Amino acid sequence: MSYSSVFRSDLFANRHIVVTGGGSGIGRCTAHELAALGAAIALVGRTESKLAAVAGEIADAGGAPATIHVCDIRDEPTVAATVTAILEQHGRIDGLVNNAGGQFHAPLKHISQKGFDTVVRNNLTGGFLMARECFTQWMEDNGGAIVNIIADMWNAMPGMGHSGAARAGMLSLTETAAVEWQYAGVRVNAVAPGWIASSGMDTYPEEIKPMLRALPQFVPLKRWGTESEVSAAIVFLLSEAAGFITGSCLRVDGGAPNARGHFPMADHDKAPAYNGFHLAETPRLLRYE
Repeated sequence: MSYSSVFRSDLFANRHIVVTGGGSGIGRCTAHELAALGAAIALVGRTESKLAAVAGEIADAGGAPATIHVCDIRDEPTVAATVTAILEQHGRIDGLVNNAGGQFHAPLKHISQKGFDTVVRNNLTGGFLMARECFTQWMEDNGGAIVNIIADMWNAMPGMGHSGAARAGMLSLTETAAVEWQYAGVRVNAVAPGWIASSGMDTYPEEIKPMLRALPQFVPLKRWGTESEVSAAIVFLLSEAAGFITGSCLRVDGGAPNARGHFPMADHDKAPAYNGFHLAETPRLLRYE
C-alpha cells in the first residue's frame, strides 16, 4: 500500500525536502505524502530509531530512500552541521517543513523558567535555526519554500501558555522572513493545525484526557482533524500552486477559533474526514469513545 494523495504523483519529482519531527505524528505523515509525490526526503529528529522506522516505511511504499539526521534543533552548532550534512547527501534543499516541537500541559503559575524556556526553544528558537540554516546554506542562492507548523493559538492556549507564546512568535517570524527573504525567491508560510487525531495526544496526562475527548463539541465541523488533512495543507503551500502565497497562515482547525459560546452548534456527521495515509492509526485516547 502507498499514500493516497489528492495531488498528482510527480508533483515533487527531483525535489529534496527536509521534514523536522519526521519520526512521528504529522511529520511522519507529511514525509510519506511528499515521498509518494516523488520527493527525496531528509528526516530530522532526536530519536534515530523513529527516523529509521519511517525511512523504512517510505522505502516499503516505493518512495525514494529517505536520509535520516539525528538533531536537537535547539542546539545551534548541531543544526548548522545537520543542514550541511543534508546538503552533502542530497545536493540541494528545495523545501523545509519546520514541524518539530513539543509542549506539556500546565497552568502558567506552575511553569518554571526552565520549562518555559525549553518549550520556547522547541517551538520557536529551533524552527528559526532550521529556517536560517536552510536559507543561508542553500535557499538564498537557489530559492525554495518553507512551511512552519504552529498551532491553534488564536484565542489563547490556557494550560499551554508557553506553547501559545512560542507559536505566536513563529507566526510573526514567518511573516517577517517572507519579507526579508523575498529577494531570494523564498516563500515562507505557516500551517496552524487545530485538534488533530495524532499520536502526540497519547502523551498527555490522564487527568486531562476526558477534556481532550470532549473537544469535538467545540468544533463547527464536529470532529477531530486528521494528519492527512494537515499534510495536504503543507503540500499545497510547498507546491507550485502556492507560488503567489507567502507570509500567510493556513488554518486546519475545523473552524474552532470562530465558534462562540452564545451561538449553539448542532451535532452532525456531514463533514467527512480525508485520510490518505495508509499507515494512519487512531490514537489510543480516542479508541474508547
